[in-house]
Amino acid sequence: MSGIADYFEGHAPWAAEKAAYRDMLLEAGLEETWKWSQPCYVHAGGNVAIIAAMKESCGLSFFKGVLLDDPDGLLVAPGENSRSGRWFKATSVEEIVAAKDGLKRLIAQAMQNEAEGRTVDFAKDDLVYPDELIAALDADSAFNTAWYGLTPGRQRGYVLHFAGARKAETREARIEKYRERILNGLGMHDRL
Repeated sequence: MSGIADYFEGHAPWAAEKAAYRDMLLEAGLEETWKWSQPCYVHAGGNVAIIAAMKESCGLSFFKGVLLDDPDGLLVAPGENSRSGRWFKATSVEEIVAAKDGLKRLIAQAMQNEAEGRTVDFAKDDLVYPDELIAALDADSAFNTAWYGLTPGRQRGYVLHFAGARKAETREARIEKYRERILNGLGMHDRL
């Protein structure tokens, strides 16, 4: 077994919860693919949702969750810097079953959004580049070219990570740690 089969193997953490999400997604008519080491569900050529087993919960993440009307309040932002994605997290099959009708409405809505080609309108980033990043970009033309070749989301992720360090030495170390990834056009969490 590999990929999707391994992910849903019966003894894996959160096996029953992952299966409950999967059943809903496949029942809705989504195509199951394997991306980012997780099952990903697509429709009309776009990513709709992904199942993620975490240490403390099992989640169903909607890539463009911010576009969804969620009258039941099922979805939350995965982090303070999240702009598009929204999660439903559960710690039991019972929680998933209790939210099933609302989740099915959200899945249908997300599918409709993809079919219509709806996109999230991101406000212009007002991120402040740390001085250490500016210096690194100015000092190395290959690094500068690679940086500006990254997608805006990848740039954002790096800037938030680099700027999150309190000390200049730590910011410099973080930039150096990720230099090779940036030169290869990769985001922080992309696989080599």
